Amino acid sequence: MAMSAGGGQGVRSEINITPLLDLAFVLLIIFMITTPLLENSTNLVIPSSGANNPALDPHRVQTVSIDRAETIKLNNETVSVETLSQRLIDLRRSNPDVAVVIRPDRELPVQKLVTLMDGLQRAGISKVGIATKPEER
Repeated sequence: MAMSAGGGQGVRSEINITPLLDLAFVLLIIFMITTPLLENSTNLVIPSSGANNPALDPHRVQTVSIDRAETIKLNNETVSVETLSQRLIDLRRSNPDVAVVIRPDRELPVQKLVTLMDGLQRAGISKVGIATKPEER
């Protein structure tokens, strides 16, 4: 809005918004750069459970452990990924109701756990659980 006093020269009462727009664009660029960096640095804590787990018959349940170095153990015996796949298929053939408990390391990447669970699904094992530690009170 311009106010004039008749002769063309007068007092202008407009607000210059150019510095405000510059600041808005700089903030937008900063948020666009930092947001993807924040999404990749999420720490994952394996959940704990307050429920008491009943003791299981070790002959009916197989245990697959995987540590942060991605060493896989089937019933405390170190196996490779190929050997694990074949042994799981053999277990499924001998006992169709076999159950598997996965014991992942707390700092294991989630993708490694998902890959292991995919292997169990390909072997036809549908009774799968993930071992957690009890909640600390």
